[in-house]
Amino acid sequence: MMSSCSSANFAASNLWKALFILGLALYFISIFVPNRNPTCQSSYNLFSYFKKEPSSLISPNEAKFDGSPTKLNHVVFGLLGSEGAWHHRKAYIESWWKPNITRGFLFLDKPPTGELLPWSTASPPYKVSDDLTTFLNETKAAVPIMIRMVHGLMEVLREVERQGDHGEIRWLMMGDDDSIFFMENIVDVLGEHDHTRYHYLGGQSEFIMSNFWFSFNQGFGGAGIIMSYPLAKALVKDMDSCLRRYAQMNSADLITMSCIADVGVDFSPHKGIHQIDLTGDLSGFLSYHPKTPLMSLHHFDNVEPIFPSKDRFESTRHLMKAAEADQSRLLQQTICYDRKIEWTFSISWGYSAHIYERIMSRSYIRKPIETFTIWVGEPRPPPQYMFNTRLPSSDPCEAPHVFFLQEVNKSSLGTVTVYSSAGPRGIGTCGSPPERSASFVTEIHVLSPAMKRTKMDRSECCDIVGVEGTRVELKYRECEVDEIFA
Repeated sequence: MMSSCSSANFAASNLWKALFILGLALYFISIFVPNRNPTCQSSYNLFSYFKKEPSSLISPNEAKFDGSPTKLNHVVFGLLGSEGAWHHRKAYIESWWKPNITRGFLFLDKPPTGELLPWSTASPPYKVSDDLTTFLNETKAAVPIMIRMVHGLMEVLREVERQGDHGEIRWLMMGDDDSIFFMENIVDVLGEHDHTRYHYLGGQSEFIMSNFWFSFNQGFGGAGIIMSYPLAKALVKDMDSCLRRYAQMNSADLITMSCIADVGVDFSPHKGIHQIDLTGDLSGFLSYHPKTPLMSLHHFDNVEPIFPSKDRFESTRHLMKAAEADQSRLLQQTICYDRKIEWTFSISWGYSAHIYERIMSRSYIRKPIETFTIWVGEPRPPPQYMFNTRLPSSDPCEAPHVFFLQEVNKSSLGTVTVYSSAGPRGIGTCGSPPERSASFVTEIHVLSPAMKRTKMDRSECCDIVGVEGTRVELKYRECEVDEIFA
């Protein structure tokens, strides 16, 4: 027989079980049964939080985007330079800057002197960077110039707001004074993003070690770091404390990335933004550009002129002639074949054309020829670059006949770009039939449509439409559905 003590314990146990079940039942009733008395609502209800309308979870700023197209006046440029270098670098910037149209400022380390005065109206309006001596002494910054460069972000926004017309600003682009920018393509690319949200875009270094030494998750600022205006304003609010946190870093780009990461934003790399951490002959790189809009080219002081017989500044202006005609196709690679005589053509629109004396697969032709060399240091085992390359060849079946842009002409049929021979290869012919040799060709004329290219999902195709004397004529067209190019 059960003792009185055991009976009491058993009864108590049953009571606690009953109370637990009753409490659990009341909890679920409170969740799933609507509470009709607003004064009795729970202070925190996880289920009701997830039932909120999406708009209530979006900040007021993010809700403002109305889908209107992005235009040039929505972008403001902050260019960083030095008074000493500007004497010879201004030609780079003046090749693309549109006075009274492009918005932004050039920040110099000191007021301009000598032949820079009076200030050219073809240049961006200049400002002198803030004196940060006190701040630098307080923080004992590792590399003071890097602090100045990052601080420039705040100075750009301050100048824009002083002018009172910042309401139209959607994007901020920071860059250096030895870069050229392709504004139509920049506007088109930025138009694909919602500017009311936080965005951080830029280009990685082409030299793999630069990314390793600094960060694979940062934009390299010389070629252009792009921030949506809300992100830029968020950075400005924290600029002083951010620069103090990272004063011991030796790279402005790394400091910028760290500040942006502290806001909770990741880097979005874009293959059309080129730091050009390369040296030597850049033609092999530019002739095989990735299939994406060209947005910028940096470090023009550190590479050979991109067009033979022209200096760096003449080369810049020459490339911009093609950019003015059609930025959407600039450097875009188009490949076509003459299967009768077994030729392969590779056109880098607005820059160069190559003829190969045999049929080459597209997967192979897309690889840049390594005419350039590494950025710094001694040669090291591969990989060297952030893309696949192929070495220059002396095999007449592998080495192209090279042509460079000579002129650009508009016609009623479209745009005609003319490419002239860079000279004989001097390595013979691929195979025995003499008609296979392309040595007789001195010019290639390419007719492309007048309309802007808006789709980048596939390359355009082209056909050989005629050979007249030493001139070959090609015509661009849309590729056919399921067209195979093997």
